[in-house]
Amino acid sequence: MSLKNDAFPSSAAFEAIDGALSNDAERKAAIKTGGAVFSFKLTNDKGEEEAWYLDLKESGKVGKGEAPAGKKADVTLLLTDENFGKLVAGKSKAQTLFMSGKLKIKGNVMKATKLEPILAKAKTQSKL
Repeated sequence: MSLKNDAFPSSAAFEAIDGALSNDAERKAAIKTGGAVFSFKLTNDKGEEEAWYLDLKESGKVGKGEAPAGKKADVTLLLTDENFGKLVAGKSKAQTLFMSGKLKIKGNVMKATKLEPILAKAKTQSKL
């Protein structure tokens, strides 16, 4: 299943994250660091919404939708496709986006801080 959605250019980052987590040692380290299920709800320039999740509680998998089957996200990040792209590329920091209202977080805000090193791995894996 492809994680990329052409209507959401930054969604290629989810494939990069998935690629980074395909390494057993990286996956275990990310689960140890993350310890939560993260949901990303992105809105593109046409106003369409799409969701992806990152399970860093158990499986270390990335998928489409708000959470793995039968689970709930611990943290949901709501932002535009453009800002997610900037976040993954390292052009914006989550804290800056949050403070300026461009990133909304539902759930455990402290867990959201654990995401930056994992997103940094995606940057090194992708061409964003």
